[in-house]
Amino acid sequence: MNDFYKRVYALVRKIPKGRVASYGDIAEHLGTKGSARTVGYAMNNAHAVSPPIPAHRVVNRNGLLTGKHHFGSPTMMQQLLENEGVKIIDDQVQDFEKLRWIPRKRN
Repeated sequence: MNDFYKRVYALVRKIPKGRVASYGDIAEHLGTKGSARTVGYAMNNAHAVSPPIPAHRVVNRNGLLTGKHHFGSPTMMQQLLENEGVKIIDDQVQDFEKLRWIPRKRN
């Protein structure tokens, strides 16, 4: 596993339950603004990492569950988020800006 992926995973583990972050938010915090796609690649490989990565908490910049096809079933990502109190309609996080965890703000 490369160092960038390790840094991504360490940051994603800090996303609180019931909150979400975008691929771009993570990339920007790590000083690699513009590498949201690479964060996505890291999330694609997160299933093989221990301790577990809460990859379901990472969504696109509009709050869409674009990574849902990388989970065990087409609805697993949504189910995991809903179990944490996040409302999803049509694969989109409702109240995205309210639930968005932006690491640079340390919230």
